[in-house]
Amino acid sequence: MTCLKLSPQRRALPLILALCLSAAGALAQPAAGQPQLNLPRVALQAGMHRIDAQVASTPAQHQTGLMHRREMPTHEGMLFVFPRAGTQCFWMRNTLIPLTAAFIADDGRIVNLADMQPLSEESHCSTEPVRYVLEMNQGWFARRGVAPGFVLKGPPFNPSR
Repeated sequence: MTCLKLSPQRRALPLILALCLSAAGALAQPAAGQPQLNLPRVALQAGMHRIDAQVASTPAQHQTGLMHRREMPTHEGMLFVFPRAGTQCFWMRNTLIPLTAAFIADDGRIVNLADMQPLSEESHCSTEPVRYVLEMNQGWFARRGVAPGFVLKGPPFNPSR
């Protein structure tokens, strides 16, 4: 039987790797009661209007969403991406700012909009199966004449994906 001798540095490598991966996971998720601000971003277009959207694509990111934020810049939002189209329902637990949710089909078409009030647990659902939901400051869509049927542009909605 051959016994491989590892240096102390090599023996510590698995532990160091595990700690780094754990730290990376912790950085991706905010501490309890803190907003998530470091998600990947994607640029979307609503006609001539640009949207800088954070992308929430995991169940943990979906659950936290825009909770605990006291403000959000006018041109920013959060795009929730689900693995498959379905009836998506949202509420505002621990969400401090009024939002409008746009429920969006695969081709970028807005199916329906829902104004949501801060801290409300009232459920707001898509009227048909969708894969995407975009939350923006309440009134953003109305002020720009963006209504159901309007088609958003951007990488998630490209037919070649």
